[in-house]
Amino acid sequence: NSNASGFIESYMRQHGKYLQGMKGWGQPYFNLIENILAQYGLPKELKYIAVIESNLRTGAVSNKGAGGPWQFMPGTARDYNLVVNSYMDERTDYFKSTHAAARYLLVLYRQMKDWLLVMAAYNGGPGRVMSAIRRSGSTNFWVLQQYLPEESRTYVKRFIATHYIMESAIPNYSSSGMTAGPSFRLGENPYEVNKPAMSDKELEGTATTSISGKYNSVVIAKNVTMDIVQFNRMNPNMDGQLSTNGSYDLRLPADKLQVFLANKYSILNECVNLLINGEAINYDNHTDYPSRYRQTRKVKKKS
Repeated sequence: NSNASGFIESYMRQHGKYLQGMKGWGQPYFNLIENILAQYGLPKELKYIAVIESNLRTGAVSNKGAGGPWQFMPGTARDYNLVVNSYMDERTDYFKSTHAAARYLLVLYRQMKDWLLVMAAYNGGPGRVMSAIRRSGSTNFWVLQQYLPEESRTYVKRFIATHYIMESAIPNYSSSGMTAGPSFRLGENPYEVNKPAMSDKELEGTATTSISGKYNSVVIAKNVTMDIVQFNRMNPNMDGQLSTNGSYDLRLPADKLQVFLANKYSILNECVNLLINGEAINYDNHTDYPSRYRQTRKVKKKS
């Protein structure tokens, strides 16, 4: 974008080397964030908000009191069902805080209908953005930015620059999506809550079993050697439904369901360890498929 090209060049000189390194050590975090964003039908590029907010650090705290990888203020965190008190701060929980961030971003997008305005609202609040829209008479960020605080203007450009550096491609932003390549359309959530997003023919050869407990979709997909995108198509909003209802009808190809049933308790144990200890799931770097031959490793939380 010509409006941000100068900023991107400067940002690359200052932060490019660090961000390139983050592509490696941050991959487990990115994998988990992308999986959760997909459950809400949100573009994966939104993961870069956590980069510019906290450098992916769970222990990050701002001088204004924002905390966690998504830098929620206590009030906003509680609005999105995160516990924040003297005994517990769920803003530092990657799973719960990312679900909360996804819900918040979805609310902002439905209100703003433009990704750059969403970024500005995430930083400075939707009220300031709506005021800028009224004062400028425009919903184009580059037109109305003069009515936004400097911090919010810079925040949007930091997001574009981070996206550019991490994706090594010119970002394309529009009201219908956000991507470095073909447009990702954000309309209805592609993972419907109550039924698989698959045709009857695709459902042939699959089977279901009822599960309950702290199962995690990424862990199950890894253990049955299944593409996480295909898993989510068969099991839309599994994590959310399990959390809300306590049970879920898990659907898998018949052969993979047998693998799950044979290992369901060890898989559950891995899911619980992931939730409690903050372990991260490794993926093969050359494929979108989880690798059954890699073990989870504990990622030290950065502070």
